[in-house]
Amino acid sequence: MIIEKRLKELRKERGESQETVARAAGIALRNYHRIETGEGLPRIPALCALADHFQVNADYLLGRTDVRDMLPPSSEQEARP
Repeated sequence: MIIEKRLKELRKERGESQETVARAAGIALRNYHRIETGEGLPRIPALCALADHFQVNADYLLGRTDVRDMLPPSSEQEARP
């Protein structure tokens, strides 16, 4: 999968350790290590936390797009109370 490559790339660009990223995402270091080595996948809350930490779109982490930028909410979502 592509998620492990993108997470490792983002982490190295920022000069962060796996421990720092795991702590920021609120997951155990061993779980983050498994994600980055392709042995596991993050749960949805962890995926969202990782995307927030790196300030990228979750779809970018999942390989669904090559656009890193976080997407603004759609006008439909903005209209909801």
